[in-house]
Amino acid sequence: MSIVKSTTENILKAAEIIRAGGTVAFPTETVYGLGADGLNPISVAKIFEIKKRPTFNPLILHVDDKSKLELICETDNNKIQILIEKFWPGPLTLVLPKKKIVPEIVTADNPTVAVRMPNNQIALELIKHSGVPIAAPSANLFNRLSPTKAEHVYNQLGDNVDLILDGGSAEIGVESTIVEIENDEIILLRPGGITKEEIESLLNCKIQRKQKSTDPTSPGQLPFHYSPRTPLKFLSKSTLNNLENKKVGGIFFSKQNVEFNFSRVEILSKENNFREAAANLFSALHILDEANLDLILVETFPEKGLGLAMMDRLKKAAANFS
Repeated sequence: MSIVKSTTENILKAAEIIRAGGTVAFPTETVYGLGADGLNPISVAKIFEIKKRPTFNPLILHVDDKSKLELICETDNNKIQILIEKFWPGPLTLVLPKKKIVPEIVTADNPTVAVRMPNNQIALELIKHSGVPIAAPSANLFNRLSPTKAEHVYNQLGDNVDLILDGGSAEIGVESTIVEIENDEIILLRPGGITKEEIESLLNCKIQRKQKSTDPTSPGQLPFHYSPRTPLKFLSKSTLNNLENKKVGGIFFSKQNVEFNFSRVEILSKENNFREAAANLFSALHILDEANLDLILVETFPEKGLGLAMMDRLKKAAANFS
C-alpha cells in the first residue's frame, strides 16, 4: 500500500483496484473515505475488517451522478428531489428505500440505504471509472478520529488499504449531514456539512433530530465515536482543577479565553469563521493526539449552523472518556 498523488493515471489505477475487489482510500470534501465496490458483498466486508467496524453499522454508497440512484434506491418523494437539486454534489446523505441489488452488508439488513454524491472531483472520477457505487465510510479505525488528510489515513490503517489517493486537506472537515424522510417528515440523523437551518429554509419546514443508537439506519448514530487516544473533555472551571503536573492540550474556537499553562493550544479559526473551524477540527485533534499529552480540553461551541455538527462529533468523542 502507498500514498500516491491523485493524477489521472493513479485514479484509473485506483478504479481498477475497486473493480478487482480491493480497497482504496480517497479524498472527499468532508473527510477521506475507505472505498470498495458497493455492490460486491465480499469487497464491502473488507471495509469492516480493515476498520474493525461492527457490521450492524451501515455504510454510505457514493455515486457520481444522480441518474445512478435508480439502480440502487427509490426516489419518488418530491422533497428528496428538491434536496438533490439543491445540495448535490455536496455533503448531504439521504437515507432512501433500497433496491435488491444493494447487498445487505451495506445496509446492516435495513430496508433503506444511505446515498450521497460527493463534491470532490477526485472522488467523482474514481466512482465514474470504477463503474459502480462505492461504499465508503471514513478511512479510519472504528471509533477513532476521522481523517482529513492522507497521512491521517496511513497513520491509522497502515498497509491494510490497497491504495491511498492524496488529495490534500478535506475542504469541509466534518462528515456529511444525513437525513431520512419518515411519513413525509424530515428526520436529521446526523448533523454535518449542510446545516439544519439550510435544509429547513429550503423545504420551509422544521426537521426533527433523531438518535438511533440501536439498529442505526446510517453511520454516525452511535452514542460514542470520533475519539482520539488521548482522553478528551470539555473545558470548564471544574476540569481545570487538579491538573498540576499534567500535560494538557487546548482547543479553542478563535482565541484562548482562559488562563492556564497549556502544553499546546490549537485555534480553529482566528477569523471566528465556522466553516474554517469545522475544516480544522479533526486536524487539530490529530495534532494534539500525537503530542504525548495527558488530556485534551475543548471549548464548547454554540450548537447552531456547523457548530451543531462540531459539537456532535466532540460530544461523542468525549463520551468515551466520561
